[in-house]
Amino acid sequence: MKLEQVRQQLTTPLDAPAYGPGPFFFYGREFFTIEYRTDLQAARRLVPEPLVLRDPIVRFEVVKMPDALTFGAYVEAGQTLAVELAGEPGQFALSMYLENHPAIAGGREVAGFPKKLGSPQLFVDNDVLVGQLDYGTQRVATATMAYKRATLEAAEAKAELSAPLYLLHRIPWYDGRGPRISELLRLPPSDATKVVGGWTGPARLHLIPHVLAPVADLPVLEIVRATHIVADFTYGPLELAHDYLDG
Repeated sequence: MKLEQVRQQLTTPLDAPAYGPGPFFFYGREFFTIEYRTDLQAARRLVPEPLVLRDPIVRFEVVKMPDALTFGAYVEAGQTLAVELAGEPGQFALSMYLENHPAIAGGREVAGFPKKLGSPQLFVDNDVLVGQLDYGTQRVATATMAYKRATLEAAEAKAELSAPLYLLHRIPWYDGRGPRISELLRLPPSDATKVVGGWTGPARLHLIPHVLAPVADLPVLEIVRATHIVADFTYGPLELAHDYLDG
């Protein structure tokens, strides 16, 4: 393989890359989101500067991707925190758990999505929407919501998906002397987002302490809102928000 061919490779292995070049578009992406109020100090210690905690509000999300370009089909669960940067509100991606290796490798390498191996599920149990997250053999989260009790207007549902997402992108040096890349990236949703349907209703969230899947470190003090949205969805272009190695 010539030098120029090596330069053009997105990832490894060279003869069977871990993921494709994109675009990363998601058809029929199903979001189950519970927003809840948590402990202020617990949330503050997890938000990296220059981001500022806007409110001690956490989003616990279980997202089903039945048709993700280059990645296939999978389910993902995790937490984001309500933050702002220079007065603009957004969400900081704290954790993401899934079983799809291309999505784990591509998300972490390209953009710093905080992806780890886990086993989430999203399904309907009679009249209840259920989201679950297991880490190894242990259950660490169960979310439930009354199924499609009230409809969201399309504009309201789209607004739920419109906040920029901030990602901590870190790649170490090969000799272990520290980060080779350490930056905060801003990822806006694309205008191509198309809402298929949106609903809301009463919900509950149960988090179980675990040392390596510490979702319960942000305890549930009050459920604020729950939504269930199906949309064709993609992200806008990545932007550099802060370079931690600059100066």
